[in-house]
Amino acid sequence: MKFMVTWKVHEDKRHEALKAFSIMSDEDDSRDLGGVRLIGRWHDVIGFTGVAIAETDDPQALSAWLLNWNGVIDVQSVPVLDDNETREIGQQVTG
Repeated sequence: MKFMVTWKVHEDKRHEALKAFSIMSDEDDSRDLGGVRLIGRWHDVIGFTGVAIAETDDPQALSAWLLNWNGVIDVQSVPVLDDNETREIGQQVTG
């Protein structure tokens, strides 16, 4: 299942969050993600917000990943579908 994750860094934690993220290696990032597969992640560096698309069938893994950052960000996640999945549902619903 794919999830859209959006976040906003706490105003008083901006440099702390940027520093923590900036020093992460690819291996650190992989450990941080746990069992979640990151499809893509984009940052609004000036606004200290961002969006990621991640995939997992394990809601505990998603929660664990997001909780790693809850001291410095407000985060939301919602399930999302790609074009083909949306078309399939649309065909089922509209007959």
